[in-house]
Amino acid sequence: MMSTEFARSDQLSAGLVEGLPNICGWEDELEQISGEALSEQASFEPGTTCSDRFENVSGGFAIALHMHQPAIPAGKTGELINNLQYMFEHPYEGDNYNAGHFAYCYSRIGDFIPELVSQGCDPRVMLDYTGTLLWGLQQMGRTDILDKLKRITCDRAYYQHVEWLGTFWGHGIADNIPLPDIKHHIQAWRHHFADIFGTEALGNVRGFSPPKMKLPSHPDVLYHLIHSLKTCGYRWMLVEEETVETITGDAIISPQHPYQLVAQNSMGGEINIPVIIHSQESESSSVARMRPYQEAQALAPIVLNGRTVPPMITRIADGENEGVMMNEFPSAFKRAWHTISNSQQSNQPAGITAFNGTEYLNALAMKGIQSSDLPKCQIKRPVTQVGLSSGHSHENAAEAHPRDVLALIDDLSSRFHAVTARVSATSTLSRREHRYRNALLHNLLLQTSCFRSWGEGDWTEYAQEIHRRGCAILEHDF
Repeated sequence: MMSTEFARSDQLSAGLVEGLPNICGWEDELEQISGEALSEQASFEPGTTCSDRFENVSGGFAIALHMHQPAIPAGKTGELINNLQYMFEHPYEGDNYNAGHFAYCYSRIGDFIPELVSQGCDPRVMLDYTGTLLWGLQQMGRTDILDKLKRITCDRAYYQHVEWLGTFWGHGIADNIPLPDIKHHIQAWRHHFADIFGTEALGNVRGFSPPKMKLPSHPDVLYHLIHSLKTCGYRWMLVEEETVETITGDAIISPQHPYQLVAQNSMGGEINIPVIIHSQESESSSVARMRPYQEAQALAPIVLNGRTVPPMITRIADGENEGVMMNEFPSAFKRAWHTISNSQQSNQPAGITAFNGTEYLNALAMKGIQSSDLPKCQIKRPVTQVGLSSGHSHENAAEAHPRDVLALIDDLSSRFHAVTARVSATSTLSRREHRYRNALLHNLLLQTSCFRSWGEGDWTEYAQEIHRRGCAILEHDF
């Protein structure tokens, strides 16, 4: 059971701990919840995860919505605020006039799901919200958005319809996260999610969505990632088709069914985790116009480990970016579920249906297909193997990220781990202390992908300022 302090976090000011998100301090308690969750099936309503959900189904589809906004040192007095708040406060810069539309996109799924269910539909959606966005909504006092998300997350009536995916708290790219911080990101998101939505909801988070669908390039880092995920209770991961290949080095030709991702480290260890593959068409318009539903209509049942099952097309897209997602998604999303509902009510001999990731894997298991029965895959090997440097594997030069930001990331991470280890060795250092949480926060924030992918200038300067503040905290507070 969670400690009383954690369990009553919703009574704290804005759900924060001394102004900071609750991202550490209850690691043992959360791992206990993870272990309990792994020993059970997902808490869907009776019947929805049974193999009979595969009956009279020729194909299926799954969609996931990724939501993210970074935290930046750009408040009125230089304080850390969310980029969404900055957009509201500076409406005449760039496309900041869209701030209201972005905010609506973060909440609207909380309207759509109850509406569709009340109309007799059976919708499915997976949600991937970064920790920095959730923190920003708390900072802004947007309880209207959080309450709608809580309803579809915590009300058992919607368990079968909505599945949350875990992610790295600060939206860092796997290859740019120093090795010791990978588990910190995973644990921080789980802390923060449990603090907002409760530990029962956390027990239902079984899938993991790596930011930008990027897997680590180095086998040792991938091994560490999978080990950390499994330790934290994750059962499967969402991966991009382009990042994996068969064990023989061939391209994946059947991305419509799960695989077992195998990682081998340099010490000869081997670990694996089931993966659901996000097919290559990744632009927002695919999900916005519900093309996975349309494409699933051309699918036919496949034989997997001697069992006949419906294949599944899976897609993830930013849930708020681009006009097509802002404007076309609501009508397309609702229309798809009404069409499916009408088809099922007419008792047509075969059709399509939607699944969430854990639900699909559970249905396979009840058909007798366990994770060990899935075809194996591995990360696609780069032409030149990326080496580990200072416990850290940088991605190849495929993306032109400012190198100085990567150096800042390495420097702050090294300082963080060296200082906290030194203090722990000479005195008692609790991860529930404000100074530890504050230092960890800055360390994880600096690894946010936006500081490297949104161009130099302001974004590089934001990274430099977060690095400076992180170093100052470690120097003066420890």
